[in-house]
Amino acid sequence: MPLLWAVRDVLGLTGTKYGCGQALCGSCTVHLDGLPVRACVTPLRRAEGHSVTTIEGLSPDGNHPLQKAWVELGVPQCGFCQAGQIMCAAALLAKKPRPSDKEIDQSLAGNLCRCGTYTRIRSAVKKAAGMSEE
Repeated sequence: MPLLWAVRDVLGLTGTKYGCGQALCGSCTVHLDGLPVRACVTPLRRAEGHSVTTIEGLSPDGNHPLQKAWVELGVPQCGFCQAGQIMCAAALLAKKPRPSDKEIDQSLAGNLCRCGTYTRIRSAVKKAAGMSEE
């Protein structure tokens, strides 16, 4: 069983989305011991004994700086990719608290947004990092 189905169907944490099922779009990104992984292709057994964080676990009340920046800057349009985008951005900021535009783009390159909100996504990451983007 893929980790994604355990998260969504067994635990009822539906913030993590099924997109492509082939680790190509990033909608299903969760953290495994703090590192972003594609839950759609990660076997559940790989998570055994490890910490798994979903978008719901990033901040149960939606108060994580990235979640706040996403709302303040109106990032999502359809919103489908946003949990995966935020999870990849959170892993980046944990490793690199003040990333450059290039580092943001590289870190989120595997996450597809059909609505094309990439500029707003980058701005929200920078805002969450305290690099003010209004």
